Amino acid sequence: MDVLWVLYDRVLNVSPDTADDPGRDRFLLSKGHGPMAFYAVLAAKGFLDPAVLDGWTTFGSPLGQHPDRVLVPGVEIGSGSLGHGLGLGVGTALGLRAQHRTTPRVFVLVGDGELDEGSNHEAIALAGRLCVPNLTVIAVDNGSASHGWPGGIARRFEVEGWHATTVDGRDHDQLYAALTARHDSPNAVVATIREA
Repeated sequence: MDVLWVLYDRVLNVSPDTADDPGRDRFLLSKGHGPMAFYAVLAAKGFLDPAVLDGWTTFGSPLGQHPDRVLVPGVEIGSGSLGHGLGLGVGTALGLRAQHRTTPRVFVLVGDGELDEGSNHEAIALAGRLCVPNLTVIAVDNGSASHGWPGGIARRFEVEGWHATTVDGRDHDQLYAALTARHDSPNAVVATIREA
């Protein structure tokens, strides 16, 4: 929730009025199996009528257990199976570059467990090799990954040419600083969440 709030409140250049503007920033929720916090932030920021939240997953509701870009204003991708959002984010960032759009940024939220998926390893390697500086991945690290990475999640990105920063996932100022930093390479922000 903290990552989503900082993104939509302080970082992303997107609003209900600019949701279709080609020059907008893009946010891709790769870990789409937990969209309720995303829906709540979209409602708080005017993309959705807050009353729609009460019908979450009921018959006829646009708010399913995975966000649907066709049904929910402000949603960029229909995410389902884990491991697809980062590849879509790399493609989106490269597409913006091919259109000579240098201002819009692409942000992808993934979970640490989701990084076990092989498709993410390919996307991490490709983005590093192609130097995609308008791409930022936020990896929420709550210790749920099955395998882990030697040296930690940040190191996994760094060895592929990314800039990586680890922050307290509940500290809004740390998140803001890491999410707004500009680099000549793709950016990975590891947001560590540990329950007390």
